[in-house]
Amino acid sequence: MRHARDGATAAMNAASRVLVARGKHEPQEAEDPDVHWGQRAREGAWAPTKDGQRIHIGIDCSAGDQAPTLVRPSLRVFVGAEVDTDIVAQTTAGGVRLLTVLHGPDAPTEFRFPVQLPDGLVLEGMPSGGFDVVHLRYGATVGRFYSPWAADVMARPVKADYQLEGSTIIMRVQHENSYYPVVADPLYTR
Repeated sequence: MRHARDGATAAMNAASRVLVARGKHEPQEAEDPDVHWGQRAREGAWAPTKDGQRIHIGIDCSAGDQAPTLVRPSLRVFVGAEVDTDIVAQTTAGGVRLLTVLHGPDAPTEFRFPVQLPDGLVLEGMPSGGFDVVHLRYGATVGRFYSPWAADVMARPVKADYQLEGSTIIMRVQHENSYYPVVADPLYTR
């Protein structure tokens, strides 16, 4: 347990350093009774939409059956989700944030987040590089995956983008020649 707790602390500290260095208003961790987390990384979270439905956001990683280090009900850390990679998962007001912390050059460059949508909702690509969750009948946006960003420990931008494969969002992070840790941020909110 001590190893997982130490790894969780290191991941949270790395994410915090990068967020502070970005100097922008970032979504804050918050309790939201409409967000429900699974018991394992692969199970991810069930998050609300504006029309009262839920979407499921999974974390497809090599340690998918791993249980998180639970820091608070609104903050959990998946230590070693991938090689040289931890995921700091936060509940935010109306959504979830999956801060992906890459600790070195051996970390992968692609991260997969399978999304399950209720009938009548679809993912629609946006010019910003993110995805809106759109209600087909009304054409209304009921949720949003904001375009990803990534930054290294020196607050230098690192190229990150999304690609959609079926209903899986793939976040690509080109972190070569970066100063580690690098933090990338998939963020969903209703």
